[in-house]
Amino acid sequence: MDTIVPTMTLAALVDGHPQLAREFERRGLDYCCGGQQSLADACAAKGLDTEATTAVLASAVSSDATAAAEWTAMDAAELVDHLEATHHRYLWDELPRLSALVDKIVSVHGARHPELRDVAACYRAVRADLEPHLLKEERVLFPMVRDLVASTDLPSFHCGTLRNPIGVMLSEHDAVGELLARLRHLTDGYTSPADGCATYEQCFRGLAEMEADTHLHIHKENNVLFPLVVRLEAERAATEAAAT
Repeated sequence: MDTIVPTMTLAALVDGHPQLAREFERRGLDYCCGGQQSLADACAAKGLDTEATTAVLASAVSSDATAAAEWTAMDAAELVDHLEATHHRYLWDELPRLSALVDKIVSVHGARHPELRDVAACYRAVRADLEPHLLKEERVLFPMVRDLVASTDLPSFHCGTLRNPIGVMLSEHDAVGELLARLRHLTDGYTSPADGCATYEQCFRGLAEMEADTHLHIHKENNVLFPLVVRLEAERAATEAAAT
């Protein structure tokens, strides 16, 4: 992808130029749950000048020879392995650490910054959503994806079609996306106050990194893995039908 034009979707732009994920994060452009919107539509929704934003994005990648994102060349089984090893492992390690940091800044700074109680409640909701979601993917959906890839015919799944659990995952992605947007709002874009200590800054920096990683995680599932699985399941069903 050598040219960036406003009609391209945010998802396609991130797949072609992974470094644009950070540029979209800076501008609040939703490339994960909203990845199928065009750059022009996303800019309009955020009140950004489309032409100027396109030029800045093009400049950001003009000198970068990086190829398309590695995940775009993976099959579905390779992609679920990548998701578990990269994003799932990160969240299992990071969520408890962030909980400890949030609890600490509330205990130390909560009297002067009562808004931290809302921050803590929102973060707890994020973690309460994410951890069961990871387990459902690791124990239910991802094993079925691996079975689908390994089979030459259509496996018999207890859920009927993989579109059913995928629909649940999409709904849960939307829900956690809304919680992350609220967390960003409550923290003023993860901006530590003037009287914030080093732990305060570390906590907010960690929350910002968790949000960015989760956005990329959701993008890889919503816009790459799930369409790939749906297509593969349809192909297996067509092959099975043709053989009967």
